[in-house]
Amino acid sequence: MFTGIIQCVGQILAVEKRGTETRLRVQTDQRLRDFVPGESIAINGACLTVETFSTSWFSVYASSETMSLTNLSAQGVGAAVNLERALAMGDRLGGHMVSGHVDCLATVTNIQPAGESRRYSISFDPHFSPQVISKGSVALDGISLTVNHCGNGFLEVNIIPATQKETTVSRWTQGTRINMETDIIGKYVQSLTRPWNAVQDNKEPSKVTMHFLRQHGF
Repeated sequence: MFTGIIQCVGQILAVEKRGTETRLRVQTDQRLRDFVPGESIAINGACLTVETFSTSWFSVYASSETMSLTNLSAQGVGAAVNLERALAMGDRLGGHMVSGHVDCLATVTNIQPAGESRRYSISFDPHFSPQVISKGSVALDGISLTVNHCGNGFLEVNIIPATQKETTVSRWTQGTRINMETDIIGKYVQSLTRPWNAVQDNKEPSKVTMHFLRQHGF
């Protein structure tokens, strides 16, 4: 589990492809040290497992599904990526609960200045629209952000200077493909209410009408 608060921007040092599977070696800075074999780490919001490491880098394995569902397949040697270690019990929850399981790839469609901030418009598969609400939370490339506005297949976020400085957001341009994870609480609510919604959708119109009641003396 993660929070969407990026701890540092790493750099991909090596990409070893084996068919549809890949191993990545990523350089870190002094803020990410003392790894433990098997620990979880989020790279651009995708939860992966540390295999090997040194004082300045670590390596992870990415399955074919991870490569097909995230933008890691587009990251070559030298690419900058957002990094966050898994949440520890007792840590501050500065962002929101992020699972590291990317739902879909989204696309930056527009960037506008908003004072010192920047306003980003993002398009995504409309299938995930019910899980995105105004003033709710979303993780984009692993960054916890607040949704300003949203609709069918789009959302807008306002990104402050600190986030631009400490993440890869400053490298986003129109057309950039980014990993998107919707709010985990919204997913559970949608799943729990799905049976009720299905009943409502399939329910036949009631036969008890005003005409029916008059016919029967009411």
